[in-house]
Amino acid sequence: MARDTTDATPIRSRDELVAYLEAGNKPEQSFLLGTEHEKIPFTLGRHEPVPYDGEKGIRAILEGMRDIIGWEPIMEGETIIGLADPRGGGAISLEPGGQFELSGAPLASIHETCSELNTHLEQVRKVAEPLGVGFLGLGMSPKWTRAETPVMPKGRYKIMSGYMPKVGKLGLDMMFRTCTVQVNLDFSSEADMVEKLRVSLALQPIATALFANSPFTEGKPNGFLSFRSEIWRDTDNARAGMLPFAFEDGMGFERYVDYALDVPMYFLKRGDSYIDVSGSSFRDLMAGKHPAAMGEGATQADWINHLSTIFPEVRLKRYLEMRGADAGPWAKLCALPAFWVGLLYDRQSLDQAWQLVKDWTAEQRQALRDDVPRLGLKAEIGGRSVHDIARDVLALSKAGLARRRHLDSQGRDETRFLCTLEEVVATGRTPADVLLERYHGAWQGSVEPAFEELAY
Repeated sequence: MARDTTDATPIRSRDELVAYLEAGNKPEQSFLLGTEHEKIPFTLGRHEPVPYDGEKGIRAILEGMRDIIGWEPIMEGETIIGLADPRGGGAISLEPGGQFELSGAPLASIHETCSELNTHLEQVRKVAEPLGVGFLGLGMSPKWTRAETPVMPKGRYKIMSGYMPKVGKLGLDMMFRTCTVQVNLDFSSEADMVEKLRVSLALQPIATALFANSPFTEGKPNGFLSFRSEIWRDTDNARAGMLPFAFEDGMGFERYVDYALDVPMYFLKRGDSYIDVSGSSFRDLMAGKHPAAMGEGATQADWINHLSTIFPEVRLKRYLEMRGADAGPWAKLCALPAFWVGLLYDRQSLDQAWQLVKDWTAEQRQALRDDVPRLGLKAEIGGRSVHDIARDVLALSKAGLARRRHLDSQGRDETRFLCTLEEVVATGRTPADVLLERYHGAWQGSVEPAFEELAY
């Protein structure tokens, strides 16, 4: 998550909320992509979690990064909680348990986003290694209990930590122990947004299976291939899930605004302070009837911050966020944006993908979403396995990337970034399947080798 915003422009009507989303429309030739990824810090010596404070803590890493890349610190009071590129590019932020996130700059190609990832990981390593800290590419921390996991000093996380146990059993695990990779993609119109939202919601479980990479909890197999994805099923169902309404007639920006207005709020930010309003109504805030801000209406910042606390499988802001994948090694981090760009940024592939999923019912989509965390490629929908569907979808993505013809300096197109996914489809084994084989074989029932083999 990047920084919370403080734009105090008042919002007077629902139409202004709709207009905020609608302003994301942009011409196709201006489409960009932004890749975000989280990674788990650990001590190189004993594979323990890394606290925020101390000479070798998270704060020291942020300060070291600030010194070598020259980005501006993001502060909460006197506390550094992230870094932002002053030229309007990327940002570095902290997830609740110290997961280190790069929110990448909006870029034109997968080549550029991969280069950005490379540079970032080199910079992080340069700062962290002398402090005895490494970073792990997994969808969930494989070893520590929640009690052993450090807590980052961010106001919004304190509020979320108090609220999560009231609305689901696994919300704190989501906050403190999971890691994802996402890509943010543009749309050209309301109709384009709706088609992309529908296709990507329907196919999000396919991506979850291809990237499944969280089979361990507290040192043992947890019974899932993507436990990160399973955690989201019992985090807070008022703000997560498959958005069945998106497939109904009349779907558009207004319908998403009405959904968002019905999602309970977490907080209000006033100056540097977070006010806990968890469970309360944004509609009351807009009407000037909110008990924490009586007589005071909503601001643009309130709306933007509220949208950032909604967690469906695909999230609509002024772009679409693909949220279904576990974090993984470098090649997988590049494969995720390649997979979705090939599907959604090529008209032919997008239309063919819609033909593939358009007859699935809401019940079938939900059953697929529920089955994939445990079954991965073996899950089924409409009489077909995820493995078969993944093969078809990957072919569509590859064709879309080939037609895009975004070439690097060596004349290569973006299809090469799909290689790791083609291997998953060819072998029928998700990343988690491979890890479990190692655990039961070469790793001899220990997750400790993960800290060597899966570190960036």
